[in-house]
Amino acid sequence: MRITDLIEKKKLGYVLSNAEIQYLIDAYMSGEVSDYHMSAFSMAVYFRGMEKAEIAALTMAMARSGHMLDLSSLGNQSVDKHSTGGVGDKTTLIIAPLVASLGGNVAKMSGRGLGHTGGTIDKLASIPGYRTCLEEDAFIRQAQTNGICVVQAGGTLAPADSKLYALRDVTATVDSIPLIASSVMSKKIASGAKNIVLDVKTGSGALMKSLKESRHLAEIMVSIGKSCDRNVTAFITDMDTPLGNAVGNTLEVEEAIAVLCDQGPKDLKAICLRLAGEMLTLVHGGDVAYWEKEAAISLASGKALNYFKDWIRAQAIPNFQNQVSSIFSLRFVETQDSCLFL
Repeated sequence: MRITDLIEKKKLGYVLSNAEIQYLIDAYMSGEVSDYHMSAFSMAVYFRGMEKAEIAALTMAMARSGHMLDLSSLGNQSVDKHSTGGVGDKTTLIIAPLVASLGGNVAKMSGRGLGHTGGTIDKLASIPGYRTCLEEDAFIRQAQTNGICVVQAGGTLAPADSKLYALRDVTATVDSIPLIASSVMSKKIASGAKNIVLDVKTGSGALMKSLKESRHLAEIMVSIGKSCDRNVTAFITDMDTPLGNAVGNTLEVEEAIAVLCDQGPKDLKAICLRLAGEMLTLVHGGDVAYWEKEAAISLASGKALNYFKDWIRAQAIPNFQNQVSSIFSLRFVETQDSCLFL
């Protein structure tokens, strides 16, 4: 195969075979295919699109380009949630302890911010002593013991996607739906969770501006997940206005704690309960309304808050564990580059 032939084929709108897509990714990772070749390919995809089978093949090729995490020891309880990104989106900080408090295992690898939105890892890193990186054994062990572990996705997780994303960012091809779908799902598949809930943001503050685009992206990602033997559902949620009231890493941690104290903005609380209910339904089966109600009870009783405290303590470096107070107030003391719970 020759990379120029594959670029030409996609430029003309033809469908690439699984073998051709696998060659493309393998050759890119080995250095046989250059950045300028892959930039040209990405632009061809941007204008010509890809069929679902092509997108699934690209997803798996990128997932297999690095380490594939094995979460089989967590059984059917392993569950992940991914948001396509939005202003003020701090839902993982609330949903993870909610789901863990009701029997799910949230073993999650997250990223830093993209564009104008802060990432989950940026928010967690504002808690002093929080370890965003753990060895694989420690990651799985904490998920088994505490029901939650959230770390930064390492360089060995779908590295082909990381390389391709960097190119897309400088070639104006970030908003290509086939490339978005394969990027998101390659990391989710490589992360190992059996159950995945997707939160596809739509509106002026999101990557997908229209409901039509968001629905198309959601359908493709669900299709990819199911083809890879994952239980996947997707929600399309509004991002015409920021989620909640707080924007900024430390402020968003504070607002997440407010919700875990059964306070905080109603819109943020509502979406967290809905997404948690769906995650728990994938894990346990049954009715979504039932699990959403159970999640609300966990918030009101303080159970989810206790899981949040235990999660942060477990993932803090030893010197900071005693500084995570047993009583979480909504006030913070600023340190040099972070904050400290009183």
